[in-house]
Amino acid sequence: MTKEEIKLFIESFSGKQDRVIIIVDYGNVEKWKYSLDWRVGIKELAKLCKNFSTGRRFLRRFYYGSDYGKNEKSNHLIEWSRLILEKAEMGGFEVISKRVKYIHSADNKYGFEKKCDLDVEMAIDLVKERDNYDTIILFSGDGDLMYAMKYLYEEYRKECYVFGARNHIGREVFDAKNDGAVRDILFAEDFEYRISMDRFDGFRH
Repeated sequence: MTKEEIKLFIESFSGKQDRVIIIVDYGNVEKWKYSLDWRVGIKELAKLCKNFSTGRRFLRRFYYGSDYGKNEKSNHLIEWSRLILEKAEMGGFEVISKRVKYIHSADNKYGFEKKCDLDVEMAIDLVKERDNYDTIILFSGDGDLMYAMKYLYEEYRKECYVFGARNHIGREVFDAKNDGAVRDILFAEDFEYRISMDRFDGFRH
């Protein structure tokens, strides 16, 4: 998308921002940096999201694992995990989180892998909140949610846009677009000037 197309796309949400649900799978968004060569900051992401969704905070949903370290009895968040969740709260997101699991792995150089899958929580929340929104904006290239998107489209005619990085979008997402369950796929690369710089307010209206 060109800058003009991006501007028009954002303006198309004018007057409808209270009927848009934002789903941020930040564990997936963080991985975009490997193909983008730049990191999507939470502060900048929050500003972008507020062009699409304003008012009802519970419709701007941020999903991320709470990392307490390898000690299963620890009650203290690792500092970088605490900062991520704190920034999300300050950015106006409704934070949904659960504890990260440390799983032993002989193949990993650290001896363990970290796992925290929030796909079920996202899918259930989308169904549960269906009366409160008309449009879904999903920040995740993971194809696991496409079954839920297809259901929401076929049963309730919910419109879905997917944000992802070009090398981090699952085949299921493209299939869902071909089937009509996803209205369009938007690439973070095209939005770099909007995500990485404080230029949002001039385009708000």
